[in-house]
Amino acid sequence: MATIRDVARLAGVSVATVSRVINKTDFVNPETAAQVLKAIEQLQYEPNAVARGLAGKKMGIIALILPDILNPFFPALARGVEDEAQKKGLTVILGNSDDLGLKESTYIKDLKKKYVDGFIFASNTIREEDVESLRKEGIPIVLLDRGLNTASCPVIRSNNRAGAKLAVQHLIERGCQKIAHIYGPQEFITARERLLGYEEVVGELEGYSPSLMVSGKFDIESGRQGVEHLLTRHPQIDGIFAGNDLMAIGALKALRERGILVPEQVKVCGFDGISLTEITEPELTTVAQPIYEMGGLAARILLNEIEGGGRENTIIELDVALIPRKSTR
Repeated sequence: MATIRDVARLAGVSVATVSRVINKTDFVNPETAAQVLKAIEQLQYEPNAVARGLAGKKMGIIALILPDILNPFFPALARGVEDEAQKKGLTVILGNSDDLGLKESTYIKDLKKKYVDGFIFASNTIREEDVESLRKEGIPIVLLDRGLNTASCPVIRSNNRAGAKLAVQHLIERGCQKIAHIYGPQEFITARERLLGYEEVVGELEGYSPSLMVSGKFDIESGRQGVEHLLTRHPQIDGIFAGNDLMAIGALKALRERGILVPEQVKVCGFDGISLTEITEPELTTVAQPIYEMGGLAARILLNEIEGGGRENTIIELDVALIPRKSTR
């Protein structure tokens, strides 16, 4: 393989001049730069990315840490990040944290050694001290979806409370009078906001009771179990708002197992807008988040800071949209 010294020898210039041309760090006479570029092409020289990274502490790599890539919500989020990063010629390293703060801290410690240019975390468990440590070291970080309710770094998520209110109001408009809620883990700010949105609307309805709410784990099985608990307490429920689409799919399964017709007897609405909602039977009404766009926005904000465009320490909440389908018609 050709080295930078080979390029300098062929072009008749110093190694430092070749380095300036490659890294565009200083002015080089156009004729001299053309000689260097011609020598690079002739020798098929590829600059050593590690060496360049060590020199400028930039490797053209960002890290995306997700809680669970098996959840269909997160691959769409990751795709948004990756597509935006690739436009700028950056590589994305993906990690699964399993919502474990210690595992996230380990990722930060290990990846910092590799001069990762910045981090995007979709996390409920990232520690404030880890965020502050990265900021002090000048390493940009953006939090996505389940991020801390803080403005010490950019936080991007959907308007979860408004989305929950959309879902419940839709069920009321479809004639539901006793609406239950399967809520997600309350350590997640997204789940808390959706529960609060539900309560804001149903609290005014006649016959509302806190026993119409049951906990879930943002997965299919807890949605199924949630319906079992709800029907034991309130066999007359006619509407279910699930805190995410996976739990709503579990609810559809439980209702079918009991011979309860959807939407004729019970109407069901989910939250997220994952692609699986289009292939359930019946197709699932959902409050769709702009998942791909959230990922893309996170990447743009991170890349802007990496490129020296300043910090945006703010919380951004994106709009959601109700997608009515057969499960509520």
